[in-house]
Amino acid sequence: MASVLASKMGLNSLRRKQAKTFSVTVVTMDADLEFSCKVSSKCFVFMCNLLSVVYKVYKVLDHDMPKEEPIVFHFLAKFYPENVEDELVQDITQHLFFLQVKTSILEEEIYCPPEASVLLASYAIHAKYGDYDPNVHKPGFLSQEELLPKRVINLYQMTAEMWEERITVCYAEHRGRTRDEAEMEYLKIAQDLEMYGVNYFSIRNKKGTSLLLGVDALGLHIYDPSNKLTPKISFPWNEIRNISYSDKEFAIKPLDKRADVFKFNSSKLRVNKLILQLCIGNHDLFMRRRRVDSLEVQQMKMQAREEKARKQMERRRLEREKQLREEAERARDELERRLIQLQDEAHMANEALLRSEETADLLAEKAQIAEEEAKLLAQKAAEAGQEMRRIKVTAIRTEEEKRLMEQKMLEAEMLALKMAEESERRANEADQLKQDLQEARESERKAKNKLLEITSKSAYSPVPLSANALPPDGPNFNFSMENLSFDFKDTDMKRLSMEIEKEKVEYMEKSKHLQEQLNELKTEIESLKLKDRETPLDILHNENTEKGTSKQSNFKKVG
Repeated sequence: MASVLASKMGLNSLRRKQAKTFSVTVVTMDADLEFSCKVSSKCFVFMCNLLSVVYKVYKVLDHDMPKEEPIVFHFLAKFYPENVEDELVQDITQHLFFLQVKTSILEEEIYCPPEASVLLASYAIHAKYGDYDPNVHKPGFLSQEELLPKRVINLYQMTAEMWEERITVCYAEHRGRTRDEAEMEYLKIAQDLEMYGVNYFSIRNKKGTSLLLGVDALGLHIYDPSNKLTPKISFPWNEIRNISYSDKEFAIKPLDKRADVFKFNSSKLRVNKLILQLCIGNHDLFMRRRRVDSLEVQQMKMQAREEKARKQMERRRLEREKQLREEAERARDELERRLIQLQDEAHMANEALLRSEETADLLAEKAQIAEEEAKLLAQKAAEAGQEMRRIKVTAIRTEEEKRLMEQKMLEAEMLALKMAEESERRANEADQLKQDLQEARESERKAKNKLLEITSKSAYSPVPLSANALPPDGPNFNFSMENLSFDFKDTDMKRLSMEIEKEKVEYMEKSKHLQEQLNELKTEIESLKLKDRETPLDILHNENTEKGTSKQSNFKKVG
């Protein structure tokens, strides 16, 4: 894709005084550059070299120039590419053209429907900020950005925060793209807009009716002045046999000799000359695109492919490094988490050990007490037995004494039995306490072993990163007030027509997914639209959408 050094100033005074050095300011879409030069052609070459623009087909526009300095030039694209992905070979050319198209959309020189405006804004933000990061791109980060045409903002009952949220949702889906890729996606959507690349001129037909002539990369279009979106009739370049100019009148002769010749008038000489220049230049590029590329262009495209492949390899390498770094950080975090967990387990085990030691001491004390109580009860039982035997031996002479003695003996037997049972219970309790003490000591031993095992584990094992782990990864014309005619010669117009039809089919397939995405966006914001604020172009675009009319279908002649 080439660029043109266009100026609202002129060059005639430069030609009259070629020896003089002029102070020049060149305004690009990226920056303003100031320097001195002698003539316009050298200025243009200098600018191309300065910006590393290699493919410079077009020349400087010739206009009158005032005497004031510095002289201001605007470095812009004069002819828009038909297929941005195939024709924008250099990154710098793509970037400058992206900025130019973005400005034209935001300033509403190119009509863009609301849903497409949101999607384009998301790609523009990605081209500027890179991948979306919620930790960096927090709410409000787009508050100072000009992202949408004012017409779109006024058309919906949405706050700036709501627009930012909607744009950010789309922005987050573009993760992984480079700046160049995001700019290319932006341009691929923009090139399908109805007013993309169209230069409009006011004309009158032979009946005196006011019309608009549109000239673009695909052909000539005739519009009603109130409708710049849908042409009344279109003439693709491959269907035009001749464009002639004579005494302010243009004539478009179709390739089909049976078709009527379309004639129109334009009263301004400078406009007539510009129309003819654009016709010749766009037709020439149209034919070039359908021929084998020159060796120079082939070499440029090969270099561009090699550079793209190199960047992709570099990006994969960086992504791999990032992935390894993230894995190492995750491993470190996991080890730190595990270390904290082990420290907690060690602390808990230590507390359990202390509790086990206290429990063991308490159980040992209780066991000793129970054992002493059992001994005491056994001693009392023995004494009771002795008393019972003594009482039996004692002779009781009277019946009352005998009865009382029998009663005492019965009580003594019951007491002895009760004390025997209590002694047995105490003995069992002492055995149980001894068993509990044994279990407590076993728990203490296990707690000590686990504590020893925890303290012997390695708290952190670093994950080495090694570089070896990364993957390899115009024809010339004379213009005067005399009659002028330009013939478009091609030996195989039918072949071109077939190729164009094939391109239309491919275009429809590629745009299917994009259209689905745009329809989804449109549905999401449609309920907030303020119908009374729709502009005539909005209404026309909606009508075209309902009819299924697209930029490609406009090439069918409709009256």
